[in-house]
Amino acid sequence: MFLVKNNKSSFYQIVYFVDGKRTTHSTKKTTKPEAVQYLEEFKKSLANPSGAVSSITQKTCTKNTLSLSQFKVEYLEYAKPAKSKKYLDSISYSFKYFIEYAGDIPLNEIETRTVDKFINFTFTRTQRGAHHYYRTLKAALNKAVEWNYLSVNPFTKVKFPKLSKTFPVFISEDELLVILANSPYQHLKDIFTVAFYTGLRLGELVNMQWNWIDFLQNQITVKCSDDFQTKSKKERIVPMSEKVRSILSKRFNSALHNSDEVVFYSRKGKLLYQEAISKQFKKIVRKSNLSDKIHFHTLRHSFASLLVQKGVSLYVVKELLGHEDLATTQIYSHLQKQNLKDAVNLL
Repeated sequence: MFLVKNNKSSFYQIVYFVDGKRTTHSTKKTTKPEAVQYLEEFKKSLANPSGAVSSITQKTCTKNTLSLSQFKVEYLEYAKPAKSKKYLDSISYSFKYFIEYAGDIPLNEIETRTVDKFINFTFTRTQRGAHHYYRTLKAALNKAVEWNYLSVNPFTKVKFPKLSKTFPVFISEDELLVILANSPYQHLKDIFTVAFYTGLRLGELVNMQWNWIDFLQNQITVKCSDDFQTKSKKERIVPMSEKVRSILSKRFNSALHNSDEVVFYSRKGKLLYQEAISKQFKKIVRKSNLSDKIHFHTLRHSFASLLVQKGVSLYVVKELLGHEDLATTQIYSHLQKQNLKDAVNLL
């Protein structure tokens, strides 16, 4: 049972399930604090004086009737306000593949053995994909436990197989020049170069507006808005190198624009599609006879790798990349070759 608010009504709605069917009830409240208070009163009203749960509540919380697909709908509604569209899609895909494997069974019929077999099955096909399904579904069913749909999360009883450790792929500045030479359009050359020298994610680049860029302070502020959220939901500042400043200055002077217009476009006023840019980059990489392991995200890895090789602290790299945890940034620690050599020379 939880609160939602959509564009169909100015009031917060209570969402709950009766006999497995999604049901809504209007709070008649427009503010979140009032709606939360109403929700608590609504819960109490469903209980009879003896403290036993009413028949409506029993139907709402019946564990035997709530299927995986029904819980998926409720969980996505819950996650929607806080998560990006990309992450919500990943939740949907994870449920889809698990339901295809196990069937659309009630939540309380999910056995540890079924989860174990599902993880092993997907692990043989794609280790990273299996790890993603495991983390996503485990988090979702933790919420099912909190909502009293389950007493125990079956995913917590399954130990995920150890992932093989691989170093991130990155390219050199010379390889970037080869890619640029084979790029047919100027907006692609600009995007690839800025990605390489800022470490910005593709989503951040295609959503970058002129109000993010401060030529006086020589920096880019990656901003969050109603239309775009960073992966961490936090804003960050990335200083501009001379190469990045030069590219952005040229684009800034090339045409009149508003502060809320996007910086990169093929046609003015039209937002670029991330998937299209990613596919074009891959096509150019193959045309350049470079490793097939190189993807657009490799440009972000390359930015971090070059900094680490030049002696920049992992803590600084963490802030520039916008990582939540230093452990994520430590995948580049093997590039601190001088530190490793200095350590061995102490012997």
